[in-house]
Amino acid sequence: MGDSRVNLTHHFLIAMPSMADPHFAHTLIYVCEHNAKGALGIVVNKPIDMTLSSLFEQINVPLGDSELREARVHYGGPVQIDRGFVLHRPLGSWQSTLAISDDLGLTTSKDILEAVGHGEGPENVLISLGYAGWSADQLEQEIGQNAWLTVAADSDVLFAEPAETRLPAAMKLLGIDFSRLSDAVGHA
Repeated sequence: MGDSRVNLTHHFLIAMPSMADPHFAHTLIYVCEHNAKGALGIVVNKPIDMTLSSLFEQINVPLGDSELREARVHYGGPVQIDRGFVLHRPLGSWQSTLAISDDLGLTTSKDILEAVGHGEGPENVLISLGYAGWSADQLEQEIGQNAWLTVAADSDVLFAEPAETRLPAAMKLLGIDFSRLSDAVGHA
């Protein structure tokens, strides 16, 4: 196929209302990497019942910023659910970072959390436990089966919108009203 592959890096995946997998029903996923080997994404609209302050206590890192203390950790997906993944902008330079774009990175090393704790972290962070992974061509197959809608990502949806409005905000990028989409399916 050569270079005709669709590259969905820095795209949103919007779960269709028909999505049966409970891990992914009603999710908005941000795709951090997509290539011939597969894809990696973070669910960005499922905060869990854990604040950043309790996460930071568990890893023995002091967290000074009061606003961040109450921020929620996210369910990032069903893979490596005990591991922290930090989606952030700007990119910065950390020990273990996947550069998604010029502006955005996904970091798994503890140095970024220590910097956040000291108030020297990236301007925007979204911290999740776990990620969503697809093997080679699996995501393409799921999209072919209409499991996901895709749209080029807008970083502001990740960082400027609260968790509960990220999915509708991503739908707006597509020009679709999510409530109408689910109503239509519900009344079929």
